[in-house]
Amino acid sequence: MAQHYDFAVFIGRFQPFHSGHLKVVEHGLAQANHLIMLIGSANQPRNPRNPWTHQEREQLIRSCLNENDNKRLICLPLMDVPYNDELWVRNVQSSVTGIVTAHHSIPHRPPKIALIGHHKDHTGFYLNLFPQWDSLSVENHSEISATPIREALFSDEAESALSKLKHECALPARSADILREFIAINPAYGEIREEMAFIQRYKSSWARAPYPPTHVTVDAVVIQSGHILLIERRAFPGRGLWALPGGFVDSGERLIDACLRELREETRLKIPTPVLKGSIRRQAVFDEPYRSARGRTITHAYYIELEASQQLPKVKGGDDARHARWIPLAELAPQQLFEDHYYIIQSLIGGA
Repeated sequence: MAQHYDFAVFIGRFQPFHSGHLKVVEHGLAQANHLIMLIGSANQPRNPRNPWTHQEREQLIRSCLNENDNKRLICLPLMDVPYNDELWVRNVQSSVTGIVTAHHSIPHRPPKIALIGHHKDHTGFYLNLFPQWDSLSVENHSEISATPIREALFSDEAESALSKLKHECALPARSADILREFIAINPAYGEIREEMAFIQRYKSSWARAPYPPTHVTVDAVVIQSGHILLIERRAFPGRGLWALPGGFVDSGERLIDACLRELREETRLKIPTPVLKGSIRRQAVFDEPYRSARGRTITHAYYIELEASQQLPKVKGGDDARHARWIPLAELAPQQLFEDHYYIIQSLIGGA
């Protein structure tokens, strides 16, 4: 069968890769010589919404294809940029341009590129962000969604749920086998399952509210001499991850007062309040709807830039923090940072 396009581009999180995704992949391979899959939410820490690394997701994808189709498939990781859509679009364009440059071998003819996905899916808004490419719409196969699949795989009935998903063809057979192996032997599985159970208990505490609450939090982005002050989380969610000092706003408390209170409680930073307030260079609101597994949580972050010094102030973990530490900005790793804190840091540093 002759392909209509040189390249088809499929963007998704694939958490996990299911039969609906496979239908899109098959359609893309039928329509194009090469299929470029950009695997989103890459380089994030494992959590209930993102349990599998981009390498593991690529393995799931490739396991469902034959040798010839795998030769025509190109997978690349794609990081989220939740507070800068333009940068995310540029990253997609750059990734695709690099692949096209490397694989398009007809210099006298511009490559024909199409973006493929589900137009009716609310997550498919990105299909309108690339008018330079043709658009290929594929129906959502059997209305399969990754969210209930994830929830089932990390439940008490994971084994029977996996068998049912395989029997009902919601998961390709080979993907199901790989996921069964992940459940059986990967130590990350138990940690994610424990965190998911914690989140379910947390949400049940306000389940009878007339409507889901919106939580308000604060975070301190404290910078001195090319270092940032972070804490290691003591408990779920995000146990063991590095995070900005911060927390929930108490009743009757102003945002800035909550921020400085949490900063002191979690780091034991002994800098006078007037100095901290005078060092605030910028503040911003971060409200990505899925930024927190605990529910709708809007955080107000304060960028505090302390005067440069050869000696960084002493800090010590307290309250919800196991440790507090000054970390060189160049050593920040998104896969080790809680929730969207890496993106908050990048946003505030870039705009300060």
